[in-house]
Amino acid sequence: MHATNVRNLKKNPSLALRQAEEGPVLVLKGDEPHALIVRLDATLLEGEASVRPALAAALFKEGVLSLGAAARVSGMALADFARYLAELGVELVGVDETTGQEATDLSPWLRR
Repeated sequence: MHATNVRNLKKNPSLALRQAEEGPVLVLKGDEPHALIVRLDATLLEGEASVRPALAAALFKEGVLSLGAAARVSGMALADFARYLAELGVELVGVDETTGQEATDLSPWLRR
């Protein structure tokens, strides 16, 4: 196991990633443990027990990744990933402050 602090992580993140190849890297903020960097090896990223779909779903749900990008991270076809999200109860389209205006803008098109 390796340890680094936030300042060193900012200066040289690639060092922490190289160290993560050997084992977990503990990131300290001051003298307190703050984060843990863990390498995702092939056993976690491939096969039935892959964490890819779960990671992609979480990133999509939080708005970090678009649907297409999340599908690529998941390793699934877009339609399969959309079904996976539906099974998890994750909405593909969210309502926000622009939804009302967008619906008004579409009204002329929908009347045709």
